[in-house]
Amino acid sequence: MPMYEYRCEGCGEGFEIVQPMSARSEDTACPHCQAKKAVRLLSAFASKIVGTHKTGFKEMKAYDMLGQRMDKFKKLPPVLGKRTTPPTPTPTDIVGDAGGVGNGGAGST
Repeated sequence: MPMYEYRCEGCGEGFEIVQPMSARSEDTACPHCQAKKAVRLLSAFASKIVGTHKTGFKEMKAYDMLGQRMDKFKKLPPVLGKRTTPPTPTPTDIVGDAGGVGNGGAGST
């Protein structure tokens, strides 16, 4: 069950109480003056972190692993050859290739 913070409009005192989520603030009695004039306050969310589980822990670990791999790539020797783009075929290259291939042996004896 969540813990809620209240302020009593009767006596002005603040208090915290553990209640089910279905509890209405109008039905909450002040522990100091017993008046049912409590106003629920907006409070900060808190959670208990146990062990190494943190929000975003897997993401941080993945970024650390990526950094380690990139460091290993920096230690590799440089690439000797450079990639070049293949030459674009000209219309004469296309016609010359198509004439000699796949003609079913016609014209050869």
